[in-house]
Amino acid sequence: MTERGATGFAPPPDFALSRDGFGRLSARLADGTTHVGVVVVRAFPISAPAEGLSLVDADGHELVWIPRPAELPDDTRAFLDDELSRREFMPEIRGLRSVSGFITPCTWEVSTDRGDTRFVLPSEDAIRRLSRSTLLIGDSHGIHYLVRDIAALDRNSRKLLDRFL
Repeated sequence: MTERGATGFAPPPDFALSRDGFGRLSARLADGTTHVGVVVVRAFPISAPAEGLSLVDADGHELVWIPRPAELPDDTRAFLDDELSRREFMPEIRGLRSVSGFITPCTWEVSTDRGDTRFVLPSEDAIRRLSRSTLLIGDSHGIHYLVRDIAALDRNSRKLLDRFL
């Protein structure tokens, strides 16, 4: 793949994206084939969200691998970002304000990057450690919350969280 030149322009991708009349994502590939119902998938949504995207067809087969989305032309990258924002919802917990108790199920009141909310933690098994400092917490409705860095939380939040770890 050609790198961005001195002018800052990226080479054109070997695919074109559009929406059909029903709002479904379509991809026209370099060989001229068009696939309707394409889905954009991040390869590493938590550990490397800005790297590695895949366009997959309705059957889950990969059509296009995009190793570095930042190198795509601005309009194509904006289209992909818009599509991903429609599909992805994983608020990042910035602080724990309170928990209703230390026996599950219990209600957590948290501050996230998308505002304050409360959710029910169904069991301690709903807290998964992804790395030494990263947690994924699932609520009773299947929504996942991310704690990117436990050490970055305030002291009270870490104290509440430690009771569950």
